Amino acid sequence: MELYDPREHSGPSHERWMIVYADFVTLLFAVFVVLYTAAATNKGTAKQVSEAVIQALRGGTRNTISRSQVPRPVAPEKVSEAAAAGSRMLEKQTAVELVPSMEALSRRFQDEMANGQIDIHLEARGLVISLRQAAFFASGKADLNPDTYLIVDKLAGLINSLPNHVNLEGHTDAVPIRNSRFASNWDLSAARSIAMLDQLAARGHVDRSRVSIAGYADTVPVASNDDEKGRRHNRRVDIVILNQVLPQPVLKAGK
Repeated sequence: MELYDPREHSGPSHERWMIVYADFVTLLFAVFVVLYTAAATNKGTAKQVSEAVIQALRGGTRNTISRSQVPRPVAPEKVSEAAAAGSRMLEKQTAVELVPSMEALSRRFQDEMANGQIDIHLEARGLVISLRQAAFFASGKADLNPDTYLIVDKLAGLINSLPNHVNLEGHTDAVPIRNSRFASNWDLSAARSIAMLDQLAARGHVDRSRVSIAGYADTVPVASNDDEKGRRHNRRVDIVILNQVLPQPVLKAGK
């Protein structure tokens, strides 16, 4: 007696394509998820997506990730706009905070400003007090003129009354210098900054730790170096009251 084998009498299967199609959809899903993850910046979301990919490739249950969970990348123009707005806000804040100091200095040094010894103005980084070389230093030298000591004392009082960090920046004109003490304008500009710091610390008791010094030679002119008037403006030491409040020291218990 011959047994009936259903496999011999059954027709061809039309459902095998579904297996191939399911594998294809799973792989396609994995590809898109990986690409989506590459655009995201949140590490926690990336880990979640990675786990979802692994489960999908193993044939497990898919984990869904809502659109709200993935941070959208910010367009470059948006970043630039935000940075510019922040910069404008900082400049406005600087001007508001230091305007009273500038007004007080302008009243206190009105004669010196009228004589061209001092120039006071606001910049984005802070309050700039320019001390002209002709009044404070002899030509080609870094020794402070004793006649300006009272001015230095007043400036020290201003610095001590504010919590801001201070820059002392020496500048020269573009005429080369070479003498027995200074080989270049770089040396001269730095030496004048140091001399100003020494006077502020010795006479005005300004804390040296809150002051930075720099020498820029002729690289940051405020006027043309083609005529004597412009060169006279370029020879200066700038005292910059930065819009940067020094951190308060942490007091330890028992002290």
